[in-house]
Parts: sequence; structure tokens; C-alpha cells
Amino acid sequence: MALSVARETLRARRIALPWQLSAEQAALLTRGDRRPFALIGRWAGGGALIGSEPIRVAAPGADPFALLDEQPPVHAPRDGLVGGGWFGYLGYRLGARLESLGAGPPAPAGLPDATLGFYDHLLRLDADGQWWFEALGSDAREQALRSRLAELRRRADRLDPSPAAFSTEPWTAHPTSAGHARAVSVARDRIHAGDLLQANIAMRLRSRLCGDPLDVFVAACGRLPADRCAFLSSSDGALVSLSPELFLTRHGRQVRSAPIKGTRPACADPAAGRALAASEKDRAENTMIVDLVRNDLGRVCEVGSIGVEALADARPHAGVWHLVSEVGGRLREDVGDGELVRACFPPGSVTGAPKVAAMEVIAELESTPRDVFTGAIGFASPLAGLELSVAIRTFEIREGEIWLGVGGGIVADSDPRAEAAECATKAQPLLRAIGARLAAEEPPAAAIGPAPVRHGPRPLRRPDPRAGVFETLLVRDGGAVDLDAHLARLAASVAACYGAALPARTRERVVAAAAAAGLGPARLRIDYRVQASAPLVVVSSGLALPRPAVRLRSVALPGGLGAHKWVDRDLLDVLAIECQPDQPLLCDLDGGVLEAARANLFTVDRHGVLCTPPLDGRILPGVTRARVIELARGLGMVVREAGLGLSSLLGAEEVFVTGALGGVEPAISLDGRPLPRGFVFERLAAGL
Repeated sequence: MALSVARETLRARRIALPWQLSAEQAALLTRGDRRPFALIGRWAGGGALIGSEPIRVAAPGADPFALLDEQPPVHAPRDGLVGGGWFGYLGYRLGARLESLGAGPPAPAGLPDATLGFYDHLLRLDADGQWWFEALGSDAREQALRSRLAELRRRADRLDPSPAAFSTEPWTAHPTSAGHARAVSVARDRIHAGDLLQANIAMRLRSRLCGDPLDVFVAACGRLPADRCAFLSSSDGALVSLSPELFLTRHGRQVRSAPIKGTRPACADPAAGRALAASEKDRAENTMIVDLVRNDLGRVCEVGSIGVEALADARPHAGVWHLVSEVGGRLREDVGDGELVRACFPPGSVTGAPKVAAMEVIAELESTPRDVFTGAIGFASPLAGLELSVAIRTFEIREGEIWLGVGGGIVADSDPRAEAAECATKAQPLLRAIGARLAAEEPPAAAIGPAPVRHGPRPLRRPDPRAGVFETLLVRDGGAVDLDAHLARLAASVAACYGAALPARTRERVVAAAAAAGLGPARLRIDYRVQASAPLVVVSSGLALPRPAVRLRSVALPGGLGAHKWVDRDLLDVLAIECQPDQPLLCDLDGGVLEAARANLFTVDRHGVLCTPPLDGRILPGVTRARVIELARGLGMVVREAGLGLSSLLGAEEVFVTGALGGVEPAISLDGRPLPRGFVFERLAAGL
């Protein structure tokens, strides 16, 4: 069950430090270090755990759950030490390794699925306000630990205890509150249909950060202290978490979870807490999750040991009131931390019930992926056991981007508008804590677009990346049109999705296949199937001309299909059948137009400006799209890459689509309404 990170038995020890620093100030001692962390609040009995410079970092591709059991033997002269251990996070997407789930919405560059480092020393503030240097020592590390302690003492002597300045731009919501309410409404309809009992549906707030994430943490934790504050940083990005929620603790063989369900804005009047406790909806929501947590713990605990220690207690937390329950049990002797976390992951309070059904609905209805959000943050120590928070109220930061997931549990009588308002209730104290604000939203259009359609008890699954990616090229006069651009896009997808390169001589094979297809026109397809013994397949086929006129039918696909052309087209095939004789036009929850099922979309407005949705990770970076933009600018046209709504299509001077096989094709109708036909598309088509 356990593999050692050290051959010898380590010696735990602690040295008292005469510091008067607050926990937030001490976190600044790690500035500039490798992989710093800070846990502040109720961790390890209360106080703070702060560290940096791990002696081991989890390798890419390693099983993070198994690593939790890779602990060294340690001799401890007294109880109550932490000393070190694995510190880091487990992201929500790890749940797909544990259950058979479809893919979620497309993921822009985010944080890795997990980050764990093993630390053999840390700074600890105990519940009595005493600072300690704790370490898991060995003969080989003795001098390094002495030097480390001396360095930390020097830093404390000259520490500037104030965080440096930072700022963020006005934050935007994805989707907007109107779009989120639509997702809630669809989830509620699924609950009414009996597909599930509860689903936690979230939205993402986004901004840009100017400054150091460490300063964001110190400021936020000082202004809005929470039970499970956490900071983690690495070369991949950083986390600033103000979570109030305990996911799991294990001390000895005793296990406890404290799920939260039910939220109200905080106020000084205790009646607010009593009103939350009296809410039948919130209590029912909480009770459902308690049953789920009992079931999860039942997989790994001794029979008859699980009990509910608190049920739907109204408790004040930072900026809000919450209903909190506590469930405990005794872990079986043959079960380690890895198996315990696997059995309960992701946390039930932020997924829903039944858990797998809820996760499928989350993948269907959310417009943005979950990275760390709704995963877990914390530590597994050879001395102090396991402690993990639920990764909510958590800012995620990468390369200047900063985002925050907020959501809530949806049940049969949820009010979509109220749920959207609850997201704002949860977000506002967090944004205020970092001196940020939400940008004003534009009023939603009377009809913001189509809603996702229920096709059955289980949602239609998004394309499965494991099936591979492909490219479609036009063959004309014995050659493949825009061959280098298509191969570059395919290579980028293969590298991004599978960490691989195209096989050798790919270009030569495609050139030969194009020549064999004759003068054309013909269709050439290149498939890259990662799980196949021969991953590259090149086939050609005839091309029917003339092509039918393009008629568009709007359909909702939150978040779109992303920047890759997936071999798995099952979802698109179903949508195409439903839309016949029209072509599916993919839209987000807000009614924002993304792309046609097999083509990029352009409009020409009344000022002659060529408009197309931006390459923001939700749509395919079409090769023909890029050529049309270049050609239009060469003709002196103004090109604007920005969001388009359905209303802007209906009010445009002309609408057309672009693709490798069809080139530039006018769209003649949208949802049965005629679209005007202009002449810009003809000029562009002639120039391709």
C-alpha cells in the first residue's frame, strides 16, 4: 500500500521560533522560492502551515492518488507534529479517471490536473500562536535543513510585512447571468424528468492580473479569513483559495467530511442564519449530499462505523451563512489515503446526486471547463494524516489570466434567476477581498438563443478526444490546397492533445494521395488516431458539386467544440439529423454564435465591416477562415474578430460560411428566416 520516498527512517523534530508574525505575513517569507505553499485557518488543528522547496515533485503522468500513500517511515518523539508530506491539489478533471464520463467543454490553457510536491520541512503556527520550524530529518539532509532554517530566520528579520500592490481588470462572467439561468433551467428540467436528483452548475468569472499571486493571497486571506485558506504556486500557475469547506480528514483511522449546501448573504442579524436553517429547499439539498457522502465513505469504511455528526447546521462563514453537515466513519485497515480519496472524489457537494449522472450534466451544460475548481487542496502527511479542502472560493492564475468558478446546487424547485443571483452572492465578498469588481452586463436580448435539448436520460456526449483528430483538404488540379497550413494545424492538435508529433513522411504521403486523386475536385481526409497501431490514415473521395445552399439552424452547445477537429462526430451527426435540411449553427448559452458544424461563420454589417467570432478556444481555427481574413484586409476591408449574437446575423447585410471544401458559401436562412444576400462573398470566393 505504501512506497517510501526515503530508504531510512526519518526523524521528526521541531524548533520554536520567537516570531510575532501573522500567518499571512509569514507566507511572504517564501517569495521567490520554488513551489511555495501556505495553508491558513483550521488546518492541522488551527494556525498555519507554510513551506517551499520540495525534495520531490510528482512526475507528469503519475497517479496522484497513489502518491498520497508513498510516505516515508518517520520516528516522532511526540504527537501533534506535521513535519512535512505531500502538499498540493487534485483538480476536478481527475474524476474522469475514476468514472466513465464524456468530455467536458473545451479547455483553454489552464492548470494541470494535479500538482503535488513532497516537503521535508515547513513553518507551522499552532493554535496557541507559537511559530515552529518542523522537519522530517535524515543524515543526508541535516546540513540542508540547518541552512534552510538559518535562511528563513534571516528573511524574517528583514521582512516587509505588507503585500505588494496588484490589480485586476473588471471581471466578466462566462456565461452571463442570463446564460447561467438558462443552464439552471435545463438542469432543473432534467431533474423533473427523473434523470438525476441534484446537479451543481457553475459559471466562470475571468479577468487579467497585474501583480504577484502571493500578494493576492496575503491581501485576500487577511481581509476575508476562511477555515481553509490555501496558496499554491509553481511554474504552471498559482491558486489563491478561501474555501470554507472540508472535503476529507483522516487522523489515524478516523475519517470525517463536512459538506456544505445552502448559502445566504452574511449579516449581523442572527435571524439570517435561522431563516437559512428553516429553508426546506436548502435542507433537502444538504440532506441529499449527506446521503451521497455516506455512500462514498461506505466504500472504504468499516461496516456500521459511519455516522452523521451534524446535519444542516447554519454556521457563519466569511461573507455568507452556510448549512454545514458532518459525516464520520472508521477507515478499514486495508485502505490507504489514495483509495479513500478515490472513493470520494470529486466532492459530492460540488457535483450532485447521483454523482456520475450529475457530472455528465455538468459536462453538458457548463460553458467552461473546471480545472482545480471543485477538486481538492491540502496535504497527506506521514505524521498528521490527510486533510483536504473542497476547491471552491478559489482564484486560479496562469500567465496573467485569473479566473474564479462559482456555482450552486440545483434541485427540482430551484429558481434559475435566484441561482444566478446566488453566484453573485458567493463571488462578491471574494472580489471585494482583492479589490476587484464585476463589469456591468448588457441586458439580455428578449430571446438569447436556443437552449440545450434533452435527448434522453443521459446527455449526448461531447467528442471523445481518445478517438483522434483529423483534417479535411480540398484536392484541385492534382494538389492539396493549403497543404502546409492544414498540416500545421493537425500537428498543433496532435501535440496539444496527445503530446506527440506527426509520423515521419506525413507530408509525402498526403502529396501522393492528392496526386492519386486526379485533377479533382476531390476530398482528402487525414486521420490521426492515437490508439491505433498505425496512427495516420489518409483517404480521398469524390466531392459532389454543386453543393446545396447553406441554411442555418441554431443549436446550443455550451462552450462549443474547441480548437480541434475531432474524429468523434457522433454529437454533430445527431444535431445534423435533427436540423435537416439545415446545417447546425453552434451557439453558447448566451446566444453567442460560435461556428457552423462544419464551417466558420462571417457577417458583413451595414458599415461594410467583416465580422467573425474570435479564436478564444471555443471554435476551430479554420485554414480558410485565416485566408479569407487575410484576403479581405488585402482588399481594404475592415475585419473585426469579436462576439456575434443571433440578432447580429439577422441584421447583417450578408452572412456566409467558410471551409476547406466549400470555400466561401452564402447562408440564405437562419432558423427559417431569410438572410440577405450580398456581393462581398463573391469577391472573397474569387480570390481564394
